[in-house]
Amino acid sequence: MSCQGGALEGNKRSQPGPTSLQETEVARPEEAHCPALLENQLSVSDFVKIQRAFEPTEPSQTICMSREGFMQRMAEIVGWGTEEEYGELFDKVDVAQDGFINWDKLTSFMLLILYEKDEQEKATVVPRWKDLEFLPVKHKDTIQKVIFLKSSSRYLTISKEGLLGIWRENLKLQETLPITSDATKLKHLWVTSLVSLENVNKIAVAFTSKEICFYDLLSKEEFPCQYKLQGLKGTPVCMDYWYDPLDANESILSFGDITGKVQALAFTAALISLFEHPVCAHEDAEATVTINWAELLSGSQKCCYILEHKLHHGDWVRQVTYNASLDAIISSTTSNTNTMVLAWREKSKKHLKVTSFNIAQGIHAFDYHSRLNLIATAGINNKVCLWNPYVVSKPVGVLWGHSASVIAVQFFAARKQLFSFSSDKVLRLWDIQHQLSIQRIACSFPRSQDFRCLFHFDEAHGRLFISFNNQLAMLAMKSEASKRVKSHKTSVTCVLYNAVSRQVISSDAGSTVSFWMIDTGQKIKQFTGCHGNAEISTMALDANETRLLTGSTDGTVKVWDFNGYCHHTLYVGQEGAVDISQILVLKKTILVTGWERTITVFRPQNFNQFFIQPEKWKGGAQHSDDILCAAFLPPQTLVTGSCDGEIVLWNNSTENAHYVLHPDYQRLLKSKSDTEPQKLLSAGRSHSTHPLADQAAPGACSFRTDTECSNAVRRLCFLEARKNMAVTGGANLVSCGGSGHVRFWDTFKKQLLAEFLAHSGVGSIIMSTDKSNRYLATGDLDGWLKIWNIEEYCLNSSESKIIQAPPLIRSLQPHEDQISSLEICEPGGCLLIISSSADCSICVTDISSAPVWIFGQAKHWHIEKFSLPKRDTNLMESDIGEESIREIPLLSKEESHLDPLEHPLLDKKNKDDSTYK
Repeated sequence: MSCQGGALEGNKRSQPGPTSLQETEVARPEEAHCPALLENQLSVSDFVKIQRAFEPTEPSQTICMSREGFMQRMAEIVGWGTEEEYGELFDKVDVAQDGFINWDKLTSFMLLILYEKDEQEKATVVPRWKDLEFLPVKHKDTIQKVIFLKSSSRYLTISKEGLLGIWRENLKLQETLPITSDATKLKHLWVTSLVSLENVNKIAVAFTSKEICFYDLLSKEEFPCQYKLQGLKGTPVCMDYWYDPLDANESILSFGDITGKVQALAFTAALISLFEHPVCAHEDAEATVTINWAELLSGSQKCCYILEHKLHHGDWVRQVTYNASLDAIISSTTSNTNTMVLAWREKSKKHLKVTSFNIAQGIHAFDYHSRLNLIATAGINNKVCLWNPYVVSKPVGVLWGHSASVIAVQFFAARKQLFSFSSDKVLRLWDIQHQLSIQRIACSFPRSQDFRCLFHFDEAHGRLFISFNNQLAMLAMKSEASKRVKSHKTSVTCVLYNAVSRQVISSDAGSTVSFWMIDTGQKIKQFTGCHGNAEISTMALDANETRLLTGSTDGTVKVWDFNGYCHHTLYVGQEGAVDISQILVLKKTILVTGWERTITVFRPQNFNQFFIQPEKWKGGAQHSDDILCAAFLPPQTLVTGSCDGEIVLWNNSTENAHYVLHPDYQRLLKSKSDTEPQKLLSAGRSHSTHPLADQAAPGACSFRTDTECSNAVRRLCFLEARKNMAVTGGANLVSCGGSGHVRFWDTFKKQLLAEFLAHSGVGSIIMSTDKSNRYLATGDLDGWLKIWNIEEYCLNSSESKIIQAPPLIRSLQPHEDQISSLEICEPGGCLLIISSSADCSICVTDISSAPVWIFGQAKHWHIEKFSLPKRDTNLMESDIGEESIREIPLLSKEESHLDPLEHPLLDKKNKDDSTYK
């Protein structure tokens, strides 16, 4: 590749930069006492001009410019800036002092500048926090650990007395259960630690009985202990688990005990089995396999080997962790000798080379930041120290500010900040680069002087957990203020499209319902306080699209007209607050699901009063877990999906269930009079195919209390446009949820035809399809939207399950947070996808590469953007200002009993249209 000098022209001074914001895209400041750097003022259009100057006449050439040539040429072609400024820019780019630069050097420099600027901005952002919240725990003793199960979107807490708490992602306590069914044994031992083995769907619990027990989360029984590791020489008091994301067979369980010994189990075939089963082991797959520590030391187990060191001899190991980037086990004690030890794995991987840090007065805890290559320690001497792992003599930084012993530290990795918490209940956030305290968080922590504290920052969710003995407090970060348009003031929970009025209806966590024009994205009216202060979790329209049904966490469903009049209140939660996930409006019934194992049914023909109580569903309970969703295929096929992955097929006319679909099994339901539902479930599951040993089968169901397992059914959708499927075969039902999988079913042949991973590593997903069933849209917890072409997918039956995904048309991230609802509509024949999110926005996009538009933008999009036909209306929506939004006053409870025909808000059209009266 040759390097050709750029052509030089006359030495001309350019005029000051342009002032038109439209031309430059960035407004430049006037000349000031401290002028901004040139590289920070160049706009996109300026770079386009610069790039053209570096374009060669032949592909094999590279245009290079000297300092003088660059100064003269840039000042001329850009049209603003002085030659001296371009000379300074040249010197910054030409770091190697070659005397010339090319386009690659210039762009590399600019990318580095932008990266550093972005990093600095993130590091200086101070989080905003919501009020301190104490969670309603049922633990009677000290809370020992809080963990988040990413695969199932659940939190687990465990306390010293052995009580395990299972929490939904929204931090609602779902269930508590003892870690072992042997109640007498729990009186004589304590739980010391808990870790999650995510790659094999297990948890490990350490006990004071010098045992570590491994519990299987995929079991369909109670909560079985699969392995029991016993015979340890000291009581394990802290544990950590790591697995290789590129090869999940490789994993390490490290733990420290009260004798000062640090030990690690390195597993080599974790997906197959953690331990080898003894030859004499019981054939029962659910039986506990006992493993003796002496047996592991002898090397007889081929699935794992042991690493250990005794450098902390005599001191309790307070914390231990394995870090893959260092390939070392880090451990600490409160002693001032061998306070922190890094045990490096050698190439043989069966020996450890130790490095010791002696820290005055010892430390309570530590944390490691791999990108910064720093270890932060919580000093008993009130100091937070920053250490280079390879320098043991002294810390590279000391953070002063605490007046009491520091008991916890944890990095805010993405922002390169550090949390620290001291024994006098002072919480600080530090800027690592400048080693300064940027925030002191003052909260009403408990006043107790003697407390055991657990500190855990869930960075993915922006939640900081601090326990005080058996109390668990939580600080949640407020969403960052950004320039992004917000459609609602709070998280948007549901979105619907009304084809009759060509309006989008949205609801939020603040109990507000808003109405938007699809043509312009402008809000035209809203109802506030629909359910008081309770969150509206879901909505539905009736068949005529003249009534709106809203379901709330207050345990009610309300029936509204579009003038804000509530016609009926349906009581679905007899015991108060419930999680309503779906309302399905059929011809003769309204079905509500989401919080229990039976369908809640209302029959509109019996709506002769304002307050309506549910009626009995004739089919009873056929699910063994909460029903999350439902779908209906005329004339009489109803399907319901539950947390454990089961899809039950019903005859909606008789309300009887007749079949169960599951990724692992299918079974025929007998008559309810023959066998009880729970017995049927047990019988059906006994025929399922269990994976070998510890193998984490993708289709296996989670333990019974984890309602968002890998198979949890969050959405069901019939492909009604596919005709004659009963004859030709092929998929007519789609389900999704769990760990990002989408499944296609043939309900006539009771067969799973296809299964593919639509979104990886994000927990559960939701979906929607268009009326012609050509496209499928899926959304995940990170705000990503994917559009698939399913027109030719699974049209025929197949003996083997299809695992190849349908063609992916488009993948984009219209939201910054979880996508809560999806709707596909076709106004004027143009296919649009409407999505709502926890980031308070509602977005609309089409199938192609058109931009994403947000409802509530100051500049509304025009009809032509999506080639929609003009609306036949006297009032153009583009002329409606924000002040014209109608906020509809809602009726009080007393007023709600009035005859709707006498209500002043109802117009003539609404008086003549009464679906439910």
